[in-house]
Amino acid sequence: MTTDTDVSTRPMARTGKVFAAIAIVEAATWAGLLVGMFLKYVTETTELGVRIFGMLHGIAFIAYLIITIATAVGLRWSRRVTIIAVLAAIPPLVTLPLELWLRRTGRLTVDDTPSR
Repeated sequence: MTTDTDVSTRPMARTGKVFAAIAIVEAATWAGLLVGMFLKYVTETTELGVRIFGMLHGIAFIAYLIITIATAVGLRWSRRVTIIAVLAAIPPLVTLPLELWLRRTGRLTVDDTPSR
C-alpha cells in the first residue's frame, strides 16, 4: 500500500492524463446539456443548447468509455474500479469526483500497483 506522498511524487501515465482530460470534458458537456434542457423544457426559450450540447456530450460520452477501457487495461485497474469508472459516466458530473479519487489513490500514475 502506498502513502499519499508516494502517490503524489509518481508521474501521471499518458493514458491517465488523457483519461483525466476526457473525464472533465464529459462532465462539462453534461453540464451544458443540463443547461440546454433547462432552457428547452423549463423556460421554453430555445432548443439550441440541447442541439449543440447533445451532440457534444454524445461524442464525449463515447470517447470517455473508450479511454476508460484503454486506461483500465493499460494501468491494470481491477474489475471493480473499471466498472465504477464506466458507470460514473451515466449520472451527471460524477466523472469529476471519480477522476479526483483515481488520481488520489494513484490509479492514474505510471507505477499503478493498487488493484483494489
